[in-house]
Amino acid sequence: MPSTTEEDHPSENNNYPLREAQQTNPNESCPNSGDHAAPAPPASAAQPLSKHATYIYTVSYLIFFSLLGTLARLGLQALTFYTGAPVVTGVLWANVGGSLVMGFLSEDQNLFREEWGQKSAKEPAPDAVEIEPKIRNKNHLAVKKTIPLYIGLTTGFCGCFTSFSSFMRDVFLALANALPDPSLPTGSHIASRNGGYSFMALVAVIILTVSLSLSALIVGAHLALALTRVTPTVPFAFTRRVLDRVVVVLAWGCWLGAVFLAIWPPDRHNGPDVWRGRAVFALVFAPLGCLLRFYVSLHLNSRIPTFPLGTFAVNIFGTIIEGLCYDLQHVSGLGAVVPAALTGCQVLQGVMDGFCGSTTTISTWVAELKGLAHRRHSYLYGSASVLVALGFLVVIMGSLLWTRGFAEPVCG
Repeated sequence: MPSTTEEDHPSENNNYPLREAQQTNPNESCPNSGDHAAPAPPASAAQPLSKHATYIYTVSYLIFFSLLGTLARLGLQALTFYTGAPVVTGVLWANVGGSLVMGFLSEDQNLFREEWGQKSAKEPAPDAVEIEPKIRNKNHLAVKKTIPLYIGLTTGFCGCFTSFSSFMRDVFLALANALPDPSLPTGSHIASRNGGYSFMALVAVIILTVSLSLSALIVGAHLALALTRVTPTVPFAFTRRVLDRVVVVLAWGCWLGAVFLAIWPPDRHNGPDVWRGRAVFALVFAPLGCLLRFYVSLHLNSRIPTFPLGTFAVNIFGTIIEGLCYDLQHVSGLGAVVPAALTGCQVLQGVMDGFCGSTTTISTWVAELKGLAHRRHSYLYGSASVLVALGFLVVIMGSLLWTRGFAEPVCG
């Protein structure tokens, strides 16, 4: 089975994300999973590389691809949540799509073949034919985790394309028989049901999301192997001299443009600015969540080799914020019923879709589940993530739903 691990777990000595990398020891095992990477360009690169420039490029790629990943998630949710949809959890297909891309990038050996400008190593000796490819692939995986473009594609795009907090929100709503159904007429209420059916709905959402995302991760890895002969290589010189510098301008310019659009929506004088709450506020908050996930995972994921603490922490934290915002959005006077609450409701939606959606990730999570050395560690990590997150949502969202009930948000 091909390796489908992501790019998290940096080495324990790697407290700074873009520190000069040490030589890779083929006898040491590579990190199993991760959401960031970290050493900076190796000393043997083809030309001197600035550590500070690499740091700026990495942050810029994270910002730029977090915007693209968030837009892709929102767009795919809109396309797959329709009347008569066979699956009513709108974020499911975004999680599957992000996991598919993650699997491809993790297994691919061609896109970043030039690495940091290093020349290809000499051909292996005949007696090393069997072991050399494994060592070479392992070393290449460790090196490409330090390349800004790769970090942007995996941590930025895939991490923000998928959302653990939205997944857990749907799990709770399925349990509470409050999961939105696009087949129902607007304003109608969901029919009450037996508690056993609610439990089955909860199990269905969990199994569908986890199994399909894991399957997509594996399929993406197989696609990378199948397309090896046609996958191009990104030239290192072009990336460093052109692409990296262009992305700095695009990333910060697009983020600033989203802020301006949120403050001064161009359609304010022509009618209700409902589109602002659907995308623009999410773009304002998305880079913040992505950068938070990057740094938390960078500093915590290597603390416990059998339990990715950083990814666990951001997934739980983002889920808690998601539950709080959902409650505020469904309380009369804050985000519901009163028309004057439209802007507040839109901001809360932007925090959920942008900040929480980008802080939490399914693609990294399933890559870590697949990459942990022992199955019992994977079961422990996966179960703890789901149960702890669901426990917080039962307390946070359940306390409102089962006392006052959810009111219809004005931006819903």
